[in-house]
Amino acid sequence: MASAGAGGASARDALSAATDAFSAVGIDTPRIDAEVLLAGITGRSAADLVANREEQISPAESRSFSEAVRRRLRREPVAYILGSKGFRHIDLAVDGRVLIPRPETEMLVEFALLEEPGSVLELGTGSGAVALAVASEIPGCEVTAGDVSTDALEVARSNAVRLGLADRVCFFHGTWPTPGTFDLIVANLPYVALGDDLPPDVRDWEPPGALFPGETGLECFEEVIAALPGSGVEAPVIALEVGHGQGEQVAALVRGAGFGETGIHPDLAGLERMVTGRRQTTSP
Repeated sequence: MASAGAGGASARDALSAATDAFSAVGIDTPRIDAEVLLAGITGRSAADLVANREEQISPAESRSFSEAVRRRLRREPVAYILGSKGFRHIDLAVDGRVLIPRPETEMLVEFALLEEPGSVLELGTGSGAVALAVASEIPGCEVTAGDVSTDALEVARSNAVRLGLADRVCFFHGTWPTPGTFDLIVANLPYVALGDDLPPDVRDWEPPGALFPGETGLECFEEVIAALPGSGVEAPVIALEVGHGQGEQVAALVRGAGFGETGIHPDLAGLERMVTGRRQTTSP
């Protein structure tokens, strides 16, 4: 990385050196990571950096980029290095207190858009990604979001203020809010089983409490869904993000909580990613 750190380096040289370094340690997307990091540090788009790759980057930018590359070589996630992550149409501040929002989690927002709810409850909000995306994309929807982690709630509340959505989302600490009725419950609960093979970017950096609920990976689903009937919270529809291979088991739990109509929905990779449940209504 000497060329990327030296004053007067070109964008091409900086990107090339970083890409080679990332490839050498087995990072899956070396070129993309290098471009995203340099774009974030210089304030330019990745496309602009590529189109004008012979342009010089300043000595200060070179030093900042070299430090970012050193952090990435330790497998720190790009989102933590830059302190932000895009999710649908919003940019979220993220750090080691919260799970980095994934594209597949956008399925929960897409499902909410189809339901057109007047009120949504999110359990396990983390950075606030789903709650804030729903609030920004469904005008008039009342959103309530909670988390058992006070650290995560600090991040979520800060994101709400920064995005101008603090008056649209009510945050609470814990699993359940005060008893009430909602049109839709959504949740991205921890679902990784202990012993599952995770890349070091996730295993060594993201908060374990947001990943691992227990031995099987189903513990949070079991606890939360079992507690729903006695929580004082009512909702006709529920949508849960799940891990691959968990769909049938979670759907059975959802049916046991009174949602007679369930569905298992794959993500773009064809993996089970969301379980939905709907309470059956009887005709008068």
